[in-house]
Amino acid sequence: MSLSSRSDIDEGGFFVNFNQDCTSLAVGSKNGYSLFALNSVEDNLDQIYSSYGEEIRLVERLFCSSLVAVVSLSAPRKLKVCHFKKGTEICNYSYSNTILAVKLNRSRLVVCLDESLYIHNIRDMKVVHTIRDTPPNKTGLCALASNSDHCYLAYPGSATVGEVQIFDAVNLHAKTMISAHDSPLAAIAFSQAGTEIATASEKGTVIRVFSVNDGSKLFEFRRGVKRCVSIASLAFSTCSKYLCCSSNTETVHIFKLERTTPESNDDQGNRDHWMGYISRAVSSYLPLALPSQVTDVFTQGRAFASAVLPVAGLRHSCVISTIQKTLKLLVASQDGYLYVYQLPLEGGECQLVKKHDLRTIEPANTTRPGNESVPLEVNN
Repeated sequence: MSLSSRSDIDEGGFFVNFNQDCTSLAVGSKNGYSLFALNSVEDNLDQIYSSYGEEIRLVERLFCSSLVAVVSLSAPRKLKVCHFKKGTEICNYSYSNTILAVKLNRSRLVVCLDESLYIHNIRDMKVVHTIRDTPPNKTGLCALASNSDHCYLAYPGSATVGEVQIFDAVNLHAKTMISAHDSPLAAIAFSQAGTEIATASEKGTVIRVFSVNDGSKLFEFRRGVKRCVSIASLAFSTCSKYLCCSSNTETVHIFKLERTTPESNDDQGNRDHWMGYISRAVSSYLPLALPSQVTDVFTQGRAFASAVLPVAGLRHSCVISTIQKTLKLLVASQDGYLYVYQLPLEGGECQLVKKHDLRTIEPANTTRPGNESVPLEVNN
């Protein structure tokens, strides 16, 4: 649910990131970072806090608390944990390489480097476990379930295929491995309960949802007709009934996670008969198409709803949340805008109800971080 890159910020772009329960938005830039409340985003965007004077690479807020984790562009190997209401640092940690991602929940803080992951106890910030020699992970792709009862960490298990490794971050052991895609992973996301995980590969055409418990596939969706796109973000709705997906196109897709009732033997037989007929018919015209590939195309779900953004070619972070008793799709863009869409209950095209310019909002409660901190070096 976050976006950033060094080039984006160097070119005047923004780091945008929703917190774990989609109640606030963090925005980082060359000038600092700001936090916004999302409870009345359909009308106003309330700025909670802003800090200026440092170029920000990453900023992550822990739910609605005063705790934020910050990484600057000038010191990309240093993680600062701050109490933003007091304007002070609690502690800071230095690592051997550039910090690519930081994830938090109420139990753990995870720092992702190119070939390792550090798991901290969030209560005292001690390192409780290190996962070393992971496959090269240049984008820092990882996900941490927000639910402390299912405190799982997911990361790529391969640099060549879409393998997901799931690690129990509380009991500190491997949970399961899921062979999700033939191509390398581009995006992963946990449901709010931490019991399901969504995946997308670098091809970007198929989105899959798996059970975390046993790795079984629960849903499969086809994103669109274009063969290859770059997936920017995946996010379950806070109610876990929907899944949204943004890419480098102008369309955000929303899939409905709807389980069908079990089919009778007759219905199953009829469906298999027709799918077999269609598969043979298509294969006769397309000799290179495998029957299983043809069947997959017809059985994959399609988008329940979609939203059209003003500009294509940018990366966006998207979430679905219940705000003022209605479902809203929120899309934050690397160029500094937040779009608010109404999600139609019957599906179809989402209506844009508000556009917020994050670049022009006046500073509120502006402070410069204090120097009260405890420096700590992580052993590598």
